[in-house]
Amino acid sequence: MDGFPILSLMLAIPAIAAIACLFLSGENARWTALAATLIDFALGVLLWANYDVGGAQWQYVEQGARFGFFAWDLGIDGFALMLIMLSVFLMPICIGASWRSVTDRVPEYMAAFLLTEVLMIGTFAAQDLFLFYLFFEAGLIPMYLIIGIWGGANRIYASYKFFLYTLLGSLLMLVAMLYMAQAAGTSSIPALQATDFPAHVQTWLWLAFFASFAVKMPMWPVHTWLPDAHVQAPTAGSVIL
Repeated sequence: MDGFPILSLMLAIPAIAAIACLFLSGENARWTALAATLIDFALGVLLWANYDVGGAQWQYVEQGARFGFFAWDLGIDGFALMLIMLSVFLMPICIGASWRSVTDRVPEYMAAFLLTEVLMIGTFAAQDLFLFYLFFEAGLIPMYLIIGIWGGANRIYASYKFFLYTLLGSLLMLVAMLYMAQAAGTSSIPALQATDFPAHVQTWLWLAFFASFAVKMPMWPVHTWLPDAHVQAPTAGSVIL
């Protein structure tokens, strides 16, 4: 499958379907979302079947144009492959679980989940540091809406807490990324892997990334957003969380 932009296709299908859902009735939006997620799952199976376990570290590499501070560079290794497969496996289940339980603003709900799928796959496939950060942080937006609009009685408080905790928690990671890109002269993740940062710098960079991921996971004592978000989110939203 060399040269075939399968990762971009897996991003484009749910993105286009999300836009289409906004102009459809509730029932048609459900079927459109289900079809898009099943197509992405089929592409994920194709991705898995053609992955060369003994081959290069980065496979399905796509190098596109640069947009301002980031480049459209995609590619996956074995870990990213498993996470993408988990994402495309769960999304049709989430759509099915919401088929009759969600009756209010169905087109917007389906669009939010499709956008979530785009951003999850993009996070795992990004090979540019700032493209990764863009996908990683943008994933907060549809989940914030899913909790805040279709959640339980205390959904507004839970959605704000979720959004602020996870957004502010990532600022240290952004600072670390800016330093890495400036010091190495590139934002390419494969190139940064080969960059020999001084040991004390690596320690500070690790701490910055650890602090951000600790909030996202979450780990004690920065975990208090998760119980509220899980309780208030709709069932499918809890699955994605």
